[in-house]
Amino acid sequence: MNPPQRRERDGRRVDVGVQAEIVDRDANRAVGRALGGARCGGAGAGGGGDGGGNGRRRLAWFIVVGSLAAAVHWSVVVGLVRLADWPPLLANVIGWMVAFAVSFSGHHHLSFRAHGVRPGLSALRFFAVSFSGFVVNETAYALLMHWSDLRFDLLLAGVLVAVAGATYWLSRHWVFLRSPGP
Repeated sequence: MNPPQRRERDGRRVDVGVQAEIVDRDANRAVGRALGGARCGGAGAGGGGDGGGNGRRRLAWFIVVGSLAAAVHWSVVVGLVRLADWPPLLANVIGWMVAFAVSFSGHHHLSFRAHGVRPGLSALRFFAVSFSGFVVNETAYALLMHWSDLRFDLLLAGVLVAVAGATYWLSRHWVFLRSPGP
């Protein structure tokens, strides 16, 4: 046991780095169990930093959180259209707003936790990325509904999946990237 771990054990001080490592390791085990026993990081599973196990853990959480947010988005839209007779494009705005809260909370606390970026700054960055993705989503959705005979709910599902990759890349490389400095 190293000195920071001993101090933490003795209750004298919590070392943030050690705490993040312990939280990551415990969360990695939970993700591994949820993904059918696969190891997702932690000691001996590919190392630390941006590659190896932490990258797999981050991606696994991103998929879980993103899938949940997409399901919320899709469900809100379908519910508003089918139950309240809302136009699909207007319902899509409300679906995005609800999903934004789910997505930011999950990514901030799970996918990119221990990133060291102030919550206000990461929220603004995430809003910029999410809103940009939503503009692409809404535009593609409107065009597909105009050009296609497929049902609105199938078109929305396809658009949500298509925008997810860009959202991950921007979140990983900008939203939750710690700036150098004090």
